[in-house]
Amino acid sequence: MFFNVMNEKNLFLLESYDYFLPESRIAQSPADKRQNSRLLHLDRQSGKCTDLHFADIVSLIPSDALILANNSKVIPARILGNRPTGSRIELLFLEPAPLIDKKAAANGTMHSAVTEVLLKGAKRVKINETLEFPEIAVTVLEKRDFGKHLIRAEYSGSLIPILKKHGSLPLPPYIKREHGVQEEDFARYQTVYAKENHIGSIAAPTAGLHFTKEIQKKLQKKGCTWQEVTLHVGYGTFSPVRSEDIREHAMHSEYVEISAETASAVNAAKAEKRPIIAVGTTSTRSAEGMAQAFALAKQQPHSAFFCNDDADLAQNTCLPEHGCFGHTDIFLYPGKQFRVVDGLITNFHLPKSSLIMLVSAFAGYDNTMKAYAHAVEREYRFFSYGDAMFIY
Repeated sequence: MFFNVMNEKNLFLLESYDYFLPESRIAQSPADKRQNSRLLHLDRQSGKCTDLHFADIVSLIPSDALILANNSKVIPARILGNRPTGSRIELLFLEPAPLIDKKAAANGTMHSAVTEVLLKGAKRVKINETLEFPEIAVTVLEKRDFGKHLIRAEYSGSLIPILKKHGSLPLPPYIKREHGVQEEDFARYQTVYAKENHIGSIAAPTAGLHFTKEIQKKLQKKGCTWQEVTLHVGYGTFSPVRSEDIREHAMHSEYVEISAETASAVNAAKAEKRPIIAVGTTSTRSAEGMAQAFALAKQQPHSAFFCNDDADLAQNTCLPEHGCFGHTDIFLYPGKQFRVVDGLITNFHLPKSSLIMLVSAFAGYDNTMKAYAHAVEREYRFFSYGDAMFIY
């Protein structure tokens, strides 16, 4: 059987979120044009699946909808260097470069920051060993599980221009090509609305890769409003859930910013009962994570997280009107509440991942697994460069 009908007994079992996917269905490159990706429309109420193309999203989204998208830009966070022995080593920064810069201690023009990275080729690397990368000196402080290391990075000025000059795009581990990153990836592994002043993700918010400027204009001409959040996507998005009881999973944390303009627009849409359509799980986690934190802040006035005043806390709103920022580790799985999002555009996610659990929480477990079975049978393309699904 491809999927299991959900019941109370297996609701929280990891194996319930497994499914069979032929390796040939994992997209290794983007569609010829962004809007030419396929689109599976999943009716959230009936569970009906309809096969379309992404350009059809314009007719599917209600004209009064607020569309919420993640404008974070992918930074080339993978960089090659050397051990003192001369052997090559590869480093992937796991923390967004702007946040590393922000916490770095300055000594003149030099900056020093402790952060977590992935090291490839580090089997023989020793604690306190110094590794040399272009314009960055790295000292290994601690070895951790699954190739992670705690390091001290020393560099001049800002880490961002160094990575833009010397780094490589960190394509997902399931994209396996003989020649690695290609020229088209630098354009196609970014959304058309990614903002340079919000650079920091080490993985693309992939549901947004299907959008074009033309589709955005058509939606806005139709009457939809477009608002953006920033969530710097971390490597944790690829980390499998390993706990047999998914409730025991330690969810990764990611940095979120929601402006006052976006927060006000979300609150107005909810008050006016207009649908909010999230572009991707990252936009969903941004809105729902901040709404959850704000709901808790209302119960604990003057929360340090938001620094709200009583007037703001007294309002019947989902998000603080003055905007918010911080880290969220919200884990959405069946049974969890959605406070903000009414519709979801998303790609097809890895088996046993926290993201397929989020989709199951939103669309219903049975609807989700039947939709995935449909997508496999109809030969949709899966994961980052794959096709999309619209749940509404």
